[in-house]
Amino acid sequence: MKEKILKLGLPKGSLQESTFKMLKKAGFNVNLSSSRSYFPSIDDSQIQPVLLRAQEMSRYVQDGALDCGITGNDWILENKSNVVRIADLTYAKQSLNKVRWVLAVPADSGIKNVKDLNGKRIATELVNVTKEYFRKNKVKVEVEFSWGATEVKVSGGLVDAIVELTETGSSLRANKLVEIATLCESTTQFIANASAYKDSWKKAKMEQIALLLKGAITAEDKVGLKMNVKKENLKAVLAQLPALKKPTISGLSDDGWFAIETIIDEKIVRVLIPALKASGAQGIIEYPLNKVIY
Repeated sequence: MKEKILKLGLPKGSLQESTFKMLKKAGFNVNLSSSRSYFPSIDDSQIQPVLLRAQEMSRYVQDGALDCGITGNDWILENKSNVVRIADLTYAKQSLNKVRWVLAVPADSGIKNVKDLNGKRIATELVNVTKEYFRKNKVKVEVEFSWGATEVKVSGGLVDAIVELTETGSSLRANKLVEIATLCESTTQFIANASAYKDSWKKAKMEQIALLLKGAITAEDKVGLKMNVKKENLKAVLAQLPALKKPTISGLSDDGWFAIETIIDEKIVRVLIPALKASGAQGIIEYPLNKVIY
């Protein structure tokens, strides 16, 4: 009997490293034979991965060439793709973070709002979304596709404004540009072909991958803690512990001693461990997590 296969699109470029890292934490080892390869290997014989630009991913998923894929919400909107959104994979500490597409103009241009751009020329890679934005605002502009170096085009006087991707705005400021509007925000999405998602086996496989990826992302900013506590200090130690749920408490072989295990946000560890020690906790162990499934 022929083995069932799930065709999975993985983003090549800025999202690639973060996606491979999260897949590894989720339990899938993905490797490339060379930097020029578009067909990674994966330690799951039921998955057939292929690398594609995030800009193209939703089109191939919609058309059925791929069963599912990882891309940005911006490119789903740009391609007007009819796909199933299985999971949001946004994570702020990696390249899977939330980004914005903003309308920016030279700081000294005198342009204060979108209405001031009537009759002007706009450069962007996000052409369809930009056209729709100006149409809704009833402003007539010429929108041209930019192959790159978009910020240079406006500062060099080639266009009047740009619609560009930004996280912090530092690159725009470095080019003496100011934001006058946000067109859309984008998050990393795990998407599926509508027909493939109706297939019970493929749907289950996709949801398994999504569950493990979400668990890996959730675990990125959390750690586990173990410690031993005397009975008389148990209440004081428990009062220090924030947790996803109540911590696990179990009795030790020595009477009057308990073992406590819990999950906490990594950012509070440096404050929490000294407080736990002061409250009577002993043998405190901090350990990293691969996945946290709610």
